[in-house]
Amino acid sequence: MDKINLESVLTCPHCGFAKTEIMPTDACLYFCECSRCKTLIRPKPGDCCVFCSYGTVKCPPIQMHGCC
Repeated sequence: MDKINLESVLTCPHCGFAKTEIMPTDACLYFCECSRCKTLIRPKPGDCCVFCSYGTVKCPPIQMHGCC
């Protein structure tokens, strides 16, 4: 089994601000507030979390199992 990558660059869909975040290993992150514009970021329809929608790396459950 490959190593799980816990770092993902999350990009705000509203202002374009990008920040490296550490993803939780025990749950998906459904909400995240942008550090710059303070918009509450939510996943796109069909995605389990903000990392799967706006991150450079999918969340740990997707990396491990292909689904949450």
